[in-house]
Amino acid sequence: MGFVRFNMVNFATWSEIVFTFVPTPAIVLSSLVFAAVMGLLGGLFPAVRAARMNVLDALRA
Repeated sequence: MGFVRFNMVNFATWSEIVFTFVPTPAIVLSSLVFAAVMGLLGGLFPAVRAARMNVLDALRA
């Protein structure tokens, strides 16, 4: 994901507004860490809950 440009046109004045996004290593690293933490938390809590239940109750729930 190199340079990303978002173009918007203001129809009242017919002027174009351009937003550019340049990912830095800090942005990439923080987004990967955030995604990993959310993935672990989203999978860990239901797994721990199902591990504490009876097998038949876990399959029904």
